[in-house]
Amino acid sequence: MLKDRLRSEPFSPSLHSPPKKKSGAGQSQNRASNGLDQFFASLQDQEGLSILDFSGASQANISFITSMGHRIYSNDALRTMEEAFGSGGDFIANQSDPERAALFLRENLEFGDRSFDGALIWDTLQFLAPPLLQATVDQLYRILRPQSSLLAFFHAEEKAQTAPLYSYRIVESKIMSLTPRNQERPVQYFNNRSLEKLFQKFSSVKFFLTRDHLREVIVRR
Repeated sequence: MLKDRLRSEPFSPSLHSPPKKKSGAGQSQNRASNGLDQFFASLQDQEGLSILDFSGASQANISFITSMGHRIYSNDALRTMEEAFGSGGDFIANQSDPERAALFLRENLEFGDRSFDGALIWDTLQFLAPPLLQATVDQLYRILRPQSSLLAFFHAEEKAQTAPLYSYRIVESKIMSLTPRNQERPVQYFNNRSLEKLFQKFSSVKFFLTRDHLREVIVRR
């Protein structure tokens, strides 16, 4: 079973403000998502669940999740990734620094065991290098309750030199809004087999490959 750590607090409008738009951020676009639809289908007929959102504090996401009767915990994982690894050397090489890696895990994943009933991880994992990637997945496994779902996205172009980082906003159960934040070099190419290996301690992994080269992954704890 996958293990490690996490921490955050429920969103409160008085405590959190939306992330500032980075210079060079592009136009938002809406797109359908089978993975998002499957994720919310797993929450149906339940109330009072706790959902982790790695896309940062967003009123759209907060309103949608709370309207379903659930709680949302918001972390901007890409921002903390940039803060931990983006200065003083190579972004990927810096992930091997134990202190930097510990900072990233502490800022995003310092929660108690089995704290969450679902996790919206979006595209964060594809920019993490081993062993930090596996440590992060282990942490996610530890904080998710049995039968809960995790949604993650991976770009599916094998030879892509860079991939866009997005802010993800929920429009409805099967529609999301994507706002480009930056471009980064993916650490590695993820195919179905490598993703099954990454999530091997989870009970199931389901894939949706879209026309815009995005592999949507639903993982069941």
